[in-house]
Amino acid sequence: MLITLDQFRGDCLSSAGHPLVRTPNLDALAAEGVRLARHYSQAAPCGPGRAALYTGTYQLSNRVVANGTPLDARFDNVALAARRGGYSPILFGYTDQSIDPRLVADRTDERLYTYEGVLPGFDVGLDLRHNHELWLTWLRDLGHEVDANAYITLRTEPTRPAEHSVSAFLTNEAMSWIGGQNQPWFAHLSYLRPHPPYAAAGTWSTFYDPDDVGEPIAPSPTGHPFHDAVRGHREFAAPADEAKLRKLRAQYYGMVSEVDSQLGRLWQMLRDSGQWDNTFIVVTADHGEQLGDHGLINKVGFFESSYHVVGIVRDPAQAHTHGTTVRHFTENVDILPTLCTAMGVEIPAQADGYALQPLLQGVNTGWREAAHWEFDWRDWYINGLLEGGPLDQHNLAVLRNEHKAYVQFGDGSWRCFDLAADPTWRTEANDPAAILVCAQAMLTWRSRHTDRTLTGLVLSADGPRGRWPQML
Repeated sequence: MLITLDQFRGDCLSSAGHPLVRTPNLDALAAEGVRLARHYSQAAPCGPGRAALYTGTYQLSNRVVANGTPLDARFDNVALAARRGGYSPILFGYTDQSIDPRLVADRTDERLYTYEGVLPGFDVGLDLRHNHELWLTWLRDLGHEVDANAYITLRTEPTRPAEHSVSAFLTNEAMSWIGGQNQPWFAHLSYLRPHPPYAAAGTWSTFYDPDDVGEPIAPSPTGHPFHDAVRGHREFAAPADEAKLRKLRAQYYGMVSEVDSQLGRLWQMLRDSGQWDNTFIVVTADHGEQLGDHGLINKVGFFESSYHVVGIVRDPAQAHTHGTTVRHFTENVDILPTLCTAMGVEIPAQADGYALQPLLQGVNTGWREAAHWEFDWRDWYINGLLEGGPLDQHNLAVLRNEHKAYVQFGDGSWRCFDLAADPTWRTEANDPAAILVCAQAMLTWRSRHTDRTLTGLVLSADGPRGRWPQML
């Protein structure tokens, strides 16, 4: 089972030491599984983040750089891998993957007019794309008057009972389907929350007092032109009014606890149905949330708040490591290899990540020494929101290791933060030798993850030698 929680920060778990937020059901999963303390998504927003998660590839390989960037049909993915493993993978929610236009003969095809496409390989058990129509219909059937616009209806979630939330609706549908299965299954539950609008369902909207939510990380006095620009963007600028920002943070925390409560229902159902001890569960997020840090909200740019995400894996066969915490750098590109290994399926040659099984088994093995992520904003220029500059310069890549965070911009500028001196990403590193090491490490990372679809195979008079790629 793969569960994604949209925009869920990795530090918003009580088991991660958060002083306020309560997540008893995710904590319970971690107690019977393994918590990935340094788990990172590879891109933002949703479409790019999910492309990396589903295909096991970095953005530099899959090139999904925006919501609406087509996912190249040549890429394998988690649903297709599940089919090779003998499953009929089913989706509850959405995957935000745009179709490869080369597969569409008619330019009026409706699939070319949305970024909310379904990842190839999935059957759809609950379709929460296209304005959440099924949820809105359910609310009307319950007697609620709701707006035809799902975003406005989401914004009014505090006015309705929590059991009528979009998260409750998805959980109900998934539980109904799982309860009817009498053979092995693979399900992907893709929850919207804690995604904006910042409005928690029912009583969860008052679960946290705005006076208690703490202060975000203040912006650095020495900025970068890109950071300065997004701080002036209405979609990403944190509220200047302290009361509004505190309310936003309280609502976000309420959404976190509400979706945690829905997962608790799911865990109990799996126990009651006798499936808990043979269900492999992965919980992660497509990206994080700034939550006011560095003067920003939503997901944007290079700061860790937008990329450090929840990561919990429960392998019922590894009871001896249950309750442990992995502090190595793990990434969402590791999820596809991990699920392939769990299903007994060969890991695709395209995969940039590694199977997590050694860490889940408690094996002290060699592992990556840094986390990596990318952000690309060329779509702001394609969509006419901004003007100027070659499209290929509007991107950045980050290497975050134990002591430094190096940010390389497509226009040639860069920043390097000294995390040992200041973990808040506000202090610049000033050692040229250390900065050079980070820049070289990023170059090495990029050189090792260029496309390898056919590079492991050689054709000769003696026949093909090497690793055969997955067929298109």
